[in-house]
Amino acid sequence: MARRKSIVPFLAAGLIAVSCLTAAAEDVADSADHPLIPRYEGAEIVRYENEAFTDYDLRTGKEAKTGTTSLEGKLARITYQGPAERSVLEVFRNYENALGEAGFETLFSCARLECGDIPRALESGPRYMLLWGEGDHRYLAAKLTRADGDVYAALYVTKNGSGGPAKGRAMVQLDVVELEAMEQKMVVVEASAMHDDLAREGRVALHGIQFDFDKDTLRPDSAPQIAEIAKLLKENPSFSVLVVGHTDMQGALDYNMDLSRRRAARVVEALVGEFGVAGERLNALGVGPAAPLASNDGEEGRALNRRVEIVKQ
Repeated sequence: MARRKSIVPFLAAGLIAVSCLTAAAEDVADSADHPLIPRYEGAEIVRYENEAFTDYDLRTGKEAKTGTTSLEGKLARITYQGPAERSVLEVFRNYENALGEAGFETLFSCARLECGDIPRALESGPRYMLLWGEGDHRYLAAKLTRADGDVYAALYVTKNGSGGPAKGRAMVQLDVVELEAMEQKMVVVEASAMHDDLAREGRVALHGIQFDFDKDTLRPDSAPQIAEIAKLLKENPSFSVLVVGHTDMQGALDYNMDLSRRRAARVVEALVGEFGVAGERLNALGVGPAAPLASNDGEEGRALNRRVEIVKQ
């Protein structure tokens, strides 16, 4: 039987938790503990997600507007069901100690009403995983500084109020984000290829135009693709085009519509200001998530949907 590292529960106040090897619990298929953070002894993994690169809003305060840090990187999301007769506080303190021993620095910690809307956000948001909180709940955000990329952890512990044999047990939601650069796979579409696509389909999708996360700021690696658009327009002086911004389905519709419009406008500004393209030949539009190229259920599809398109007028 597989054996793994776990947090041995401590019962006396102030006693530091230590780690040992213990038999694996009955976990869901294809799941695993995060290598940096052991599980609480006797806990079972009941839900598990692992994404190679995605976005994550880390709560670092009780108010979402002022207490949210946006991250991008590798995400592991693990939901544990604790053993019987272990309180939320006991499980939480053990994890708190284990994170400290692993080198994590606490960024924010709260209990019950101090947590504001964090319980509602975690238990009913787009990344909802089985928690069924009742009454007591505690939350901790922490950061591990590393030379090869920082690691952030969000720990949420609540009491299972769903009924059945698990009723009253502590439930643990552990989200771990490892910051890393996205692997760049988008190629620059040359002016000649754009010309052919416009002639054949009237539009061309461009993934080589990149923006800072959740902003309309063009990234420096977008310059080659914008230069090719300028070349296309200079070689075809009769062309006028729509520059159309697209987003994925993450977030509110109104926000994504506005973000996509602002991003398209930044491309137009670059073409006019840096390459001398006449402004009357360009129109910026934003359609948000209204015209996806792929499913928004996974990060691979969402990456395809975040794009700029050139449409011939």
